[in-house]
Amino acid sequence: MAHQKPKKGLSVSMKENLFGYSLLIPSFIFLSLFTFYPVIKSIKLSFYSGPLTRLQFSGLDQYKNVFSDELFRKVLLNNILFLIGTVPTSIFLAMYLAIWVNKNIKGSSFLRTAFFYPTLIPLIAVANIWLFVYTPKYGLMDRFLDFLSIQGPNWLGSPNLAMFAIIFMIIWKDAGFYMIFYLAGLQNLPGDVYEAALIEGAKPFQMFKNITFPLLMPTTLFVMIVAITNSFKNVDHLYIMTKGGPDNATNLLLYYIYEVAFTNWDLGKAAVLTIILIAILLSVTAFNYFYLDKRIHY
Repeated sequence: MAHQKPKKGLSVSMKENLFGYSLLIPSFIFLSLFTFYPVIKSIKLSFYSGPLTRLQFSGLDQYKNVFSDELFRKVLLNNILFLIGTVPTSIFLAMYLAIWVNKNIKGSSFLRTAFFYPTLIPLIAVANIWLFVYTPKYGLMDRFLDFLSIQGPNWLGSPNLAMFAIIFMIIWKDAGFYMIFYLAGLQNLPGDVYEAALIEGAKPFQMFKNITFPLLMPTTLFVMIVAITNSFKNVDHLYIMTKGGPDNATNLLLYYIYEVAFTNWDLGKAAVLTIILIAILLSVTAFNYFYLDKRIHY
């Protein structure tokens, strides 16, 4: 029996793989241009100091200067406080709102629209609105307190209150956005589980604790990653409302990078701060996906 000659050309599976990879080429090009290249450029720039026209290699000196900088530690602490103040509250408020508007009640469509509406407003516009709300004597907040015969403080001018004012504004804007994800998750939960719980005489809080909350954990993980990322990248409002003041009480890491890079023109230090920010976000994401994700029931 004559041996058959092997067919020339690529196998079917290899052709399918090449076709699949070719579809990824446009995304890979954009990712390389706007993500990989800037990160590599920032890493290289972090080892230099001085203005852009007279950069000098300084090794790890920029890193030492940043970590010994008291202002950097203050800004990093501000960002941690901002994260703690906005992320848990926004998530639990979004979950509560989603459970509320998911019920078959009169006006639920209007409530969903009302809660989601702040998300549609650009952050710059939101900052201008709340700047008017917090304006001493003439703002809505002080007008309301004046009606109650209470003298309102300088919300954005006090180092002890400015961060809380910013946190409250961000919660107002973001809770409705996260509510949409929880609403989608609630509508995909099995109804027969709740029927069985009702037959067993479970109370609403028991159903939330033992059924709703555990089954919404995949949604919570996703929302938590988005919320943490937003807490480090939402800085547009600072430029309008406080510019990081008073006394750097509201200065956050990304806004501090902007100031160092485009006000002081210290690009080496700004590159170091950028690398630190990237490392923080990568660490948070890796912890969520490689640790928390494995402990969540899907």
